[in-house]
Amino acid sequence: MEFLHYFKSRQGDIIRLLKDLVNLESPSHDKDAVDKCSLFFAEELKKTGAEIKRIPQKDIGDFYTAEYKGVKKETRSKPILVLTHSDTVWPVGRIEKMPFYVEGQKIFGPGALDMKAGLAMLIFVFRTFKQLNISPQKNISIFINSSEETGNRNATNMLKKLGKNAFCALCLEPAIPGGALKMQRKGRLVVKLEATGKAAHAGNPDLGVNAIEELTKQIQNIHRLKTKNVSVNVGVIEGGTKPNVVAEKAWSLIDIRFWENSQKDKAWSFLTGLTPHFKGAKVKAFSESFTPPMVKTPASAHLFDHVKGFAETLGITLESGRTGGGSDASVVSSMGVPTLDGLGPDGDGIHAKNEHLLLPSLLERTALLAEILRRL
Repeated sequence: MEFLHYFKSRQGDIIRLLKDLVNLESPSHDKDAVDKCSLFFAEELKKTGAEIKRIPQKDIGDFYTAEYKGVKKETRSKPILVLTHSDTVWPVGRIEKMPFYVEGQKIFGPGALDMKAGLAMLIFVFRTFKQLNISPQKNISIFINSSEETGNRNATNMLKKLGKNAFCALCLEPAIPGGALKMQRKGRLVVKLEATGKAAHAGNPDLGVNAIEELTKQIQNIHRLKTKNVSVNVGVIEGGTKPNVVAEKAWSLIDIRFWENSQKDKAWSFLTGLTPHFKGAKVKAFSESFTPPMVKTPASAHLFDHVKGFAETLGITLESGRTGGGSDASVVSSMGVPTLDGLGPDGDGIHAKNEHLLLPSLLERTALLAEILRRL
């Protein structure tokens, strides 16, 4: 079966499917919205023969797993684990300012690249398998995460559970701009830094201790953590109640990225050892979420070489690289599972107003995914 030719002849259908997914806006923190997108994705997979299981969640979107049986019937055969996520960073209503559209060879829309395109690829591959009566060699297990963009302990636990029984893992996050797969990723530590002071009337501020001022001093101090290999981003800051009240509480969310866990340990030690700048103030660091770094292991490198051979049969040259962003692939890879990330299409503008993917790459990556799932 010449998958690339087949998908090129059906590019209109793939684009329409992607449009449906993008229009189902699904920000991580909007449970109703992200549930609708996850359910649509799961139901489309069910139509192609998948066994679907819903894992309800209280405060975030529900998780789903989808299972396909391969031609090898050994009961102990480990499945290929495919990692997807239905959530995006874009709020409901963004589609009105950033409508889905195709311009030349580019497809634009909020969440189109990260990672609604990966969802469309997977649906279309299994539609094709069903229509052409193609069966994968191995069992395939799919995880649909509703909170990949924010990180969630329940999701991490699901990833670890599924990873224990995986032959390998394939993550449909977008490629590195230029098309390379992501074989290395920075780890991510999200920290909540909380400052506590003493409230007072703004007319007599010396009677109080301003938590906002304490927090800003600490944030300036935290930037000492920045190095060539460690990045620090203060993403959220809140505090105080009214302009005429000395702020009693203030807090910030800080994103720290690193290539090695030893760098994370050093940063965490620094944060937990912070001392107040102002007399009477208190400061404390809390770990909100942690994603381990993704390391290029020998097992993952061997898997890459295998898949690179599949790509060559399609006329595709596959390269590998590294990126500062984290993903679910990092969790599974840290368990020793051979992992490939960035199997989604090439594009640019992730989390930005110019988010877009390249149509030729979408068709190529859909064909490559079909080849991998059929032959691996």
